[in-house]
Amino acid sequence: MLQDTENIMSEKPAPAASVGGSGRVYADDDLSGMEPASAREYIASYITTLKLWEKETEKLSAGLSLWESRVNLARSKETHFKGAEELILQAEKEAALIRERISALDGEIETLKTQIEKMKRQLPALEARARSVDPDLLEQELLAAVGYLPGDEEKATVDRNLKAMMENASTDAALVALKKKMGKGE
Repeated sequence: MLQDTENIMSEKPAPAASVGGSGRVYADDDLSGMEPASAREYIASYITTLKLWEKETEKLSAGLSLWESRVNLARSKETHFKGAEELILQAEKEAALIRERISALDGEIETLKTQIEKMKRQLPALEARARSVDPDLLEQELLAAVGYLPGDEEKATVDRNLKAMMENASTDAALVALKKKMGKGE
């Protein structure tokens, strides 16, 4: 039984990795510079670690209950035998070690929860930044939509200017015709 406690005590889930999909090392809860999908994966790794640590705490609590029941059994008046005091001391020592481990894990769990919440609050800003518009890309897409190939920006500009001049010329011609009709001459 002592060996079971040692196994429980030695198992500590590894903390979440602090390397994003790009290979860049990040501060524990700073998601700036990450893509939204990478940030979600990063947060998921923290949540996974949190769940592992919560399960570890449950296992330790079960082990603590076992050792506390052993202490109570060894202390009961019905079970006085040679070496009972030594067993009580050993059982109390094991229970204290497990309580210490549970306390440490509880602190780590609270830290993880805080970090996860902080990272979740950063996601909307990352997603908004990912949706920002690249004006050059937008111009290329619009040119392609009206039939110009990438690199034909100058041709499109010339066509727009020519069309504007033709519209001005037709407007000028219409104005001259209207003036003649009204008898003003020019």
